[in-house]
Amino acid sequence: MAKKAAVAEELTFEEALEGLEGVVEQLEQGQLDLTESLAQYQTGVTLLKQCHDTLKQAERRIEVLTGVDADGNAVTEPFADEETTLEQKQSSRAKRRSTQEELDD
Repeated sequence: MAKKAAVAEELTFEEALEGLEGVVEQLEQGQLDLTESLAQYQTGVTLLKQCHDTLKQAERRIEVLTGVDADGNAVTEPFADEETTLEQKQSSRAKRRSTQEELDD
């Protein structure tokens, strides 16, 4: 199993997703014996975990454009991992708008 995990870590997101789709297809066909089904299931779980981890890492790297400074450079802040309420989103938008209006003046 350690060998499969090491191999899975070397795959791109697209390769892992394609492999996961292949596993699901094989399991849905129902033509594997129990041992093969369990092995495919374990492979699928490994690939699914890799896809999930890759997406989480990508989310953490996303930056939100919050405005433009006086020199025309983008002003960004890290993407918040946690969920925000509607009130927090509205407050953030209002803050960005007022900052942009100050720069425009």
